[in-house]
Amino acid sequence: MTEFDYYIQQGEPSQREKAEAWAIAIGLQDVDGLKPSQYLLETARRHIEGEIDYEETKRLVNSYYETLPANEQDSDEEEADKVALHITQVLSERTFTFSPAELANIHRRLFTGVLPHAGRYRDVNITKKEWVLNGDTVLYASCDPISATLIYDFGQEKQFSYVRLSKEDMIAHFSKFISGIWQIHPFKEGNTRTTAVFAIKYLRKLGYRVTNEPFADNAKYFRNALVRANYQNYEKGIEETTEFLELFFRNVLLGEQYPLKKRYQHIEWKQVASSFGTEKSSEKQQIGTEKSSEKILRIMAEQPTITTAILVKEIGISTRAVDKQIAKLKALGQLQRVGADKGGYWKVIK
Repeated sequence: MTEFDYYIQQGEPSQREKAEAWAIAIGLQDVDGLKPSQYLLETARRHIEGEIDYEETKRLVNSYYETLPANEQDSDEEEADKVALHITQVLSERTFTFSPAELANIHRRLFTGVLPHAGRYRDVNITKKEWVLNGDTVLYASCDPISATLIYDFGQEKQFSYVRLSKEDMIAHFSKFISGIWQIHPFKEGNTRTTAVFAIKYLRKLGYRVTNEPFADNAKYFRNALVRANYQNYEKGIEETTEFLELFFRNVLLGEQYPLKKRYQHIEWKQVASSFGTEKSSEKQQIGTEKSSEKILRIMAEQPTITTAILVKEIGISTRAVDKQIAKLKALGQLQRVGADKGGYWKVIK
């Protein structure tokens, strides 16, 4: 739920478009625990209703902070307001170039006036303690080859074709690419918000309709998903997985309603859940069961062209549960879709 649900659900087309941009922009501030001011929310509503244009909105917000008494200033609130304002503008523009320069330009536009290094690659190596990793950190790219690494990754992606891919394969590939860009962590700060805006613009360029709810309501889940996609610790039996990111993008692109709960993302979630043994059935479905996944692999090995509808009947679980299991098996590298939805087949990887 967002402040602007009324406009998204019942507003005129222009109001809906602006409200969706604002909802995403404000929701994304939550990746760093930032909340917008009441003033921004009121000013954004005036913009959505057409009372003021974007330039006037920007002028009012900047003027608000320029005249705010020192004892009332809140740097976190100011960052949330200004970055949300900038994200709204970027998302409202129908422009995009697929290149590392565009990524840097998005960072510059989002954080100008907020961060001193807006739009510039970092020149130091970084680590970040993550709750989802029990305080451990992702190993980010070294600062020296950031430019070369981005050029290589973008070059590889540019050669890739999404034509005739199944929806599952498209989301799996896109998740891997986006998580790889985030792992490079080109900037000192603001990488997740920049990556999210870039991903939305790229998806639109590819012709996909992006729903606002997942980004607006689950920004921290999105960041945790990027973390889990880039963390491995074989001593503890933990592998990199895009499973959570794929569930997130299934909600974004397919309008599905997977429960995006952050506790499922914690590296010790399965041990904690099993110790209680009283989880709700919906939570059990979220993490899946080995029995169901084994059945799916066995059946697909025997019937490579089987459809999801037939799988549902044979296994006795819901369509959503089957889809989750398939996404998980693909993320683990145990299952691959070859060809399009129609005419393609499943390949079990042993």
